[in-house]
Amino acid sequence: MRPERIEPGPGQESVWDYPRPPRLEDSSRHIQVVFNGVVIADTHRVKRVLETSHPPTYYVPVDDIQMEYLKRSSRTTFCEWKGRAAYYNIVVGEKHATEAAWFYPNPTPAFAALKEYITFYPGLMDACYVDGEQVQAQPGDFYGGWVTQDIVGPFKGSAGTWGW
Repeated sequence: MRPERIEPGPGQESVWDYPRPPRLEDSSRHIQVVFNGVVIADTHRVKRVLETSHPPTYYVPVDDIQMEYLKRSSRTTFCEWKGRAAYYNIVVGEKHATEAAWFYPNPTPAFAALKEYITFYPGLMDACYVDGEQVQAQPGDFYGGWVTQDIVGPFKGSAGTWGW
């Protein structure tokens, strides 16, 4: 049984107002990803994926990522909406994070705009920022949503939420 939707305040969005199937939209919000003290991604040209019960996931264009720090993993997974995902390990100096970023090499037609974009698990990075605000990772280890003060839940991902 899912908990009650939190009513959004002024300037906030409820993840329960997001659609299913998910919506893909452009955003000019300032996104930064930091790992081992290095800003590995910095952009104002992101794509947001919005899906019921999930905080947004921000996808960064590869042109705005220091790709020398991303090493392709052999892992793949499948999303019913976006297609087959592939993963990157992040390596900066002596520090590394396994399968900490993912992308869709051949996304479905509805999500074709995600080709050449990568997103990061905020919980595996030193910090991820949206317009200067450090985000919190979506609960759980399966989803990669970015929780900011302008997003309210409850969020899928914590123990007991699988059936929502």
